[in-house]
Amino acid sequence: MPRVKVEFVYGGIRVRNLARSLRFYRRMGFRVYRRGQMGHGGKWVQLTFPGAAQRVELNFYPRSNRYWEPIRRGTEFDHFGFRVSNVERWEEELRRRKLPIVARIRERYENIVYTKDPDGNWLEFFGPVPK
Repeated sequence: MPRVKVEFVYGGIRVRNLARSLRFYRRMGFRVYRRGQMGHGGKWVQLTFPGAAQRVELNFYPRSNRYWEPIRRGTEFDHFGFRVSNVERWEEELRRRKLPIVARIRERYENIVYTKDPDGNWLEFFGPVPK
């Protein structure tokens, strides 16, 4: 089986108020790279800092969202995001290594698999949507 290329792209943090957090990071010098809404209703904004390769992703989950949970000090970290060349093969590799699959999203424009570390921190692996 050909190797799957894995590249660290961003770290995601949960925010209580997306507009307030966006103002803060922009004041610090970050620029909006892209933004969107997740299929389950959450919103995200990816930020870049001039000269940096990795991005920061602000994630907001409304109270009605299945991923919402009260944010307490120390629970703001959401996940690390990695780009992979083939999500299906990487998912097979995660299963082969007996790592938990905690979520799998296959939508028109999204192909994502998540695992989590022993402390519950999520790792997202995203890549091309199969044709």
